[in-house]
Amino acid sequence: IVCSGGGPGIMEAANQGASEASGISIGLGISLPHEVTANRYITRELGFEFHYFFMRKFWFAYLAKAVIVFPGGFGTLDELFEAVTLVQTHRIKPFPLILVGSDYWTGLIDWIKTKLLSEKMISPEDIEILQVMDEPEEIVKAVQKVIIL
Repeated sequence: IVCSGGGPGIMEAANQGASEASGISIGLGISLPHEVTANRYITRELGFEFHYFFMRKFWFAYLAKAVIVFPGGFGTLDELFEAVTLVQTHRIKPFPLILVGSDYWTGLIDWIKTKLLSEKMISPEDIEILQVMDEPEEIVKAVQKVIIL
């Protein structure tokens, strides 16, 4: 089962992979004035469109076994920090939270360490919630550790 934001690019690629593997492909879209409609690889009855961001974020995290985050903008950061906060505060069951692309995420991780961690705004174990990975094989292994194949 793969769940994405239902849009183009990497989200479409994720849904396409699930579809081509005869898996379940879920799309959690958001109704925005300039957003693209859901991609064609989402299982027909599993394409959802949300009006409120908080409901979409809830459904992304609630049943997740792992969250894989690719480079993105403010919406991506919003969803990332929501997931981190829910895991950190034990509101949801912990899962791998993988950031793909060390070139993109290193600055953020360094800032978290130099500001939040050094100023004791988070605990040392909180930084371990985030894993930065570059290799697809490494990501697959991390996800396989938490799911039953």
